[in-house]
Amino acid sequence: MTGASRFLIGLVTCFATQRLRVLKGREQHESTAMLLGRASDEAFSKVWPDLNVSGVRTLVGVTSDDIQPFTINIPQADLDDLHDRLARTRWPDELPGVGWDYGIPLTYVKELAEYWRIGYDWRAHEAWLNKIPQFTTTIDGANVHFMHVRSPRPDALPLILTHGWPGSIVEFMNMIGPLTDPAGHGGDPADAFHVVIPSIPGYGFSGPTHETGWSSRRVAAAWAELMSRLGYERYGAQGGDWGAGISRELGRLAQGRVVGVHVNMLPSAPPEDPADLAGLTETEQARVQMFARFRTEGVGYGMIQSTRPQTLAYALADSPSGQLAWIVEKFKEWTDSTQWPEDAVDRDLMLTNVTIYWLTGTAGSSARLYYESAKPGGRAGSQPSPVPTGVAVFPREIAPAVRRFAERTNNIVHWSEFDRGGHFAALEVPDLLLGDVREFFRGYR
Repeated sequence: MTGASRFLIGLVTCFATQRLRVLKGREQHESTAMLLGRASDEAFSKVWPDLNVSGVRTLVGVTSDDIQPFTINIPQADLDDLHDRLARTRWPDELPGVGWDYGIPLTYVKELAEYWRIGYDWRAHEAWLNKIPQFTTTIDGANVHFMHVRSPRPDALPLILTHGWPGSIVEFMNMIGPLTDPAGHGGDPADAFHVVIPSIPGYGFSGPTHETGWSSRRVAAAWAELMSRLGYERYGAQGGDWGAGISRELGRLAQGRVVGVHVNMLPSAPPEDPADLAGLTETEQARVQMFARFRTEGVGYGMIQSTRPQTLAYALADSPSGQLAWIVEKFKEWTDSTQWPEDAVDRDLMLTNVTIYWLTGTAGSSARLYYESAKPGGRAGSQPSPVPTGVAVFPREIAPAVRRFAERTNNIVHWSEFDRGGHFAALEVPDLLLGDVREFFRGYR
């Protein structure tokens, strides 16, 4: 396995019981939209005032009968079961005074789990997510869930945004308004995008996959088909983590249609020949060291996912507290935080992301993405790409990219370095990521 391959290997969380009520058919969708329309926008703005969802429900465009409306509607029994399991957690012991050295601290996980049980309001966040138009379709035998918001500007550039692990569609929620309606958020109307945000097959509301072979390359091919079904023949792609590799591969597969790819993570393994490391700047040397440290100290979880995903799934299927710790640890390790994950990411946003993993029962299937992508020919991003590529580098990324290495296999035309932010840039510093996405795509409209 190459260094770049190891770098891409991620981790997975949860496996539980999926019981989602999908509203299919135009009449049902219209009825639901009317009910949602009666909800107060002011109430949702109190949850996250930075998200302007006014009018978003009507900005929907679909061109295929294969696409069906979707509304998140988790049965109360599933929430009751979650709360009951949290209350009955069998906690492990912990060595004194070790902090985060051995993993996520027991005291912190206990407090967070208790807040998840009695303080966090899934129904409020479920309704918040439902303010955005959502759909499902079947592509290559797999269910694909996605959000789709069209800009008020008909000449907006279509943009597909892809999450990674342990993320979800939640990552992009606070960017939807500024991307689709920049004028309404103090920006230039010419920077408008039509936005498509899919859930990777095997993740979240796409639900578990049901056959082998769903690698990141296959996901990229599914995205090309999705954009065709939506009637988009010319568009951009953006992503981080797995979303970066998938977006890059989408550009390769759909050359001539994908005008550019913007990523906020670009694995660039150092060359094996020491002579190639001569002349590196201090910053570049530090990034090479970060990469080496990650390979020795940080990839254990990824090796498990890429070799025995099913085995871990049994543990995560039975314990929401275990799943919580499995995910939230990365919100501390991979973000621009100081002491706690919440230093970088809003607690309720983080828990909404975790809750989606649990309620959709996708621990095992999301783990399989790593297993399949670790096979020869399965990993997106392993072949050179001629597509114009923009890169946003954040200092607390797992291992920030080194441009001279990245340029060996990428047509990099835009490179930005920031002084804050980490792996979950869309959640941590959406203002910086938004500005860089806008800047990059101005040359490709």
